[in-house]
Amino acid sequence: MKYGTKTFCAVVLTACFFQAQLSATDYFKISVVDEQTGRGVPLIELKTVSNTSWWTDSNGIIAFDEPGLMGQEVFFSVRGHGYEYPKDFLDFRGVKLRPARGASATVKVRRVNIAERLYRVTGEGIYRDSLLTGVAAPTRLPLLNAQVTGQDTVIAAPYRGKIYWFWGDTNRVGYPLGHFGASGATSELPGSGGLSPDFGVDLTYFADASGFSKQMCPLPGQKEGMRWIEGLLTVPDEQGRERLVARVANMRDLGYAYDWHLMAFNDEKAFFESVRRWDIHEGHDSAHPFRADVAGVSYFYLYPNWRVRADFKTLFDLENYEAFTCVVGDGKVSGVKTAIDRDGEGRPRYSWKKGADRLYPEKIRELIAAGILKPEESWIDLHDAATGARIQAGRSSVYWNAFRRRWVMLISAQPGEIWFAEGDTPTGPWAYARRIVAHDNYNFYNPTQHPFFDQENGRLIYFEGTYTDSFSGAKEKTPRYEYNQVMYRLTLDDPRLSLPAPVYRLKDGRYLMREGVVAQKAWSSIEEAAFYAVPPARTRAGLVPVFAVPGGGLRLHTGSATPNDNAAAPLFLAFPPEADTAPGPDGSVNGLWRCTAKTTTDDELKFDLNLTQTGMAVEATEMGIDGTSGQGLFAGGKLALTVVATADSTFTLTAVLKDGGLAGEWKQLGGSEFGSWSAKLAEPNPGDDGASTIAVLYEYEQQDGTKIYSTNSVLGGNLKRAAKPLCRVWRNPMTALALDPAAPAR
Repeated sequence: MKYGTKTFCAVVLTACFFQAQLSATDYFKISVVDEQTGRGVPLIELKTVSNTSWWTDSNGIIAFDEPGLMGQEVFFSVRGHGYEYPKDFLDFRGVKLRPARGASATVKVRRVNIAERLYRVTGEGIYRDSLLTGVAAPTRLPLLNAQVTGQDTVIAAPYRGKIYWFWGDTNRVGYPLGHFGASGATSELPGSGGLSPDFGVDLTYFADASGFSKQMCPLPGQKEGMRWIEGLLTVPDEQGRERLVARVANMRDLGYAYDWHLMAFNDEKAFFESVRRWDIHEGHDSAHPFRADVAGVSYFYLYPNWRVRADFKTLFDLENYEAFTCVVGDGKVSGVKTAIDRDGEGRPRYSWKKGADRLYPEKIRELIAAGILKPEESWIDLHDAATGARIQAGRSSVYWNAFRRRWVMLISAQPGEIWFAEGDTPTGPWAYARRIVAHDNYNFYNPTQHPFFDQENGRLIYFEGTYTDSFSGAKEKTPRYEYNQVMYRLTLDDPRLSLPAPVYRLKDGRYLMREGVVAQKAWSSIEEAAFYAVPPARTRAGLVPVFAVPGGGLRLHTGSATPNDNAAAPLFLAFPPEADTAPGPDGSVNGLWRCTAKTTTDDELKFDLNLTQTGMAVEATEMGIDGTSGQGLFAGGKLALTVVATADSTFTLTAVLKDGGLAGEWKQLGGSEFGSWSAKLAEPNPGDDGASTIAVLYEYEQQDGTKIYSTNSVLGGNLKRAAKPLCRVWRNPMTALALDPAAPAR
């Protein structure tokens, strides 16, 4: 049962009493803020030279109270996953502060991650340091809620006017072990009494008689293991009542399940009850369902490649579940005997099959290791958009995003990494991605988006995951944060997320991107994803428009329209054909620039500048001289930098971006040296196959005069290649064409 009214009031009054008492205590308040937004940054460590550490709470605050260091000048090293503090001349990243009771200081850190860390959702002491220093917390129970100190893997869904949250294994404050029966809570929806997601999540736990978070998935009369809950969804039952349903793996250990259960929430008893037992033994994969419509029929997609009709009774029978597979026959995987359905050109054919085995990433890797599939034949084969390096896909969360007009995937890779990708359909193509979160020698797994928190029509999305030292190289656990849920926010118009998308070749010779395919209802006419380019709506500096002119051929035209149609919109955006004038892959000055500076006596100095742009702010580091750094602005195609080369040598550099290159003047501050300088962006790094992500697009003419466009420098047959390349685009790293033109549910 939930907290009773008297119990709840007592807990709240106790929390308020402690807040008042703690606020009166004198501490030295250290606020660590994002230099770009001014917002407090959680999970930043400040460490003294005696190796004593403090971590910021969810407001970015540290309550410092070390008695022997008050009034002393203290050096604090500053570090935090995805954020950094500038190096000094000895390469130390830290700040000198003089702590004093009742005083305060602010430390600004630079965000390296694309996603912004917001707060911790679960655990003990979420706003501890804020309360100690008299700063208000946004939640009712900011110190301890339902005796919970740690929780694994969140799933959530709106249900009957609230958000219902569930987790796996849960730790308690009173003993090293909590319970393994799944825990749950509710919160109010934003706009209906709930907090805005940029402030926090105010949880009301389902608790037992002791006040501890109770087990939400009991299995009385059956062998009970660790009950790992996933696949949370709402669906009307046979009487038309909305039901909250989930799938639960009853785990013996990390890899083997005694069985699985389809469970429905009992609102009166406030826990899940088994409505169907399945005799299956695979471990869970953290499913986060979404709804989509296929030919007028509504489906739940538990994963992008596993679905079932959105009907309560249909959920009961596993034979109703369809897998998106390229395995022949019934779609059952049979080890090395597994056969692949291939077309006349040898490409795997993917289709939906009832009762087939789901090809989750680990199973695909098994088929690849056995030589049955090639990596590029998988339905998901992600590559770093900047380098082309292949990414080992892990668990993911996929939802339709109205702002991007595509399906958005957040997916884990190496421990602690989360990547952003987008697909034209739920099954992809999933080819290119950008890393948005990294954690230094720490894990952050099972990411999930919360589409009910989306803001500004999906321009801002929120996601969280489990922060833990498990399965990582961490040598110590982070106090309070360990084994808990941390919330992030991602801004989808960040230019670094301007990923390439497929340009399809149709059977009739036309070329279309997703928008054109949808408008012309041409999904069934697609022959291949010929290459990748930037959608026209994502205009950025250094790209040129490519138009489709009458007859289906492509012509490069750098003006605002085609010669034959002043109202025509470009088909896609691409790099100019010259390899040495391509802009940065994300449309800013981000990247490694090969620079040449000239003096008034025509002496030359060659050096590299690594530029990182966030908004208009630019951070510079020099690749050849340790300690060189700089800051500046890039706006309106103009760059202004102040670069510190040595302790007594500072230079200003100004330049204009033109044709993908930089050119301008430099001057020594406080000195007499000056001159000109220029820079070209270095070529994208080769991927793990040695091939660059960016490729020249060639035009070929067939004997009947029709055109074909390819990134291959040589094509067979009687094809005549144009003398000059058309432009530069991204290669298609996949040979499989895995499309499912489902529409997002209305």
